[in-house]
Amino acid sequence: MTDDDRSLSTLGRIALGLGLALQATEDFRDMEDTVEYAESAGVPMPETLAPLASGSMVAAGLGITLWRLPRLATAAAAGFLAVVTPTMHDFWNAEGDGSGDRLAFFGNLAMLGGVLVFLREAWRRD
Repeated sequence: MTDDDRSLSTLGRIALGLGLALQATEDFRDMEDTVEYAESAGVPMPETLAPLASGSMVAAGLGITLWRLPRLATAAAAGFLAVVTPTMHDFWNAEGDGSGDRLAFFGNLAMLGGVLVFLREAWRRD
């Protein structure tokens, strides 16, 4: 890998990690709405699991950004996105047009793709 490749990869990793962390911090701006949304999607114990999930995504995003515990950080982000994306943003079951959930679904899908690339990178580096 050349220095240019490393620089571009590092820039992409920082952008992805910060994007994940900052998006998750938005949940804390109005946790009541976040809990209500989780409850409406059938999440058990939403008052506990919603803030826990948001906090873990902040930590995972920061771990990816700083490349600290990269296997754990990328695996946590991948697990979160793999579970949350189809369950919380199931636009195909939405009443009405479901455009907000469709947008969130495909945004999360793109983030999951990026996270999987860096998950592979984390396992390659030993």
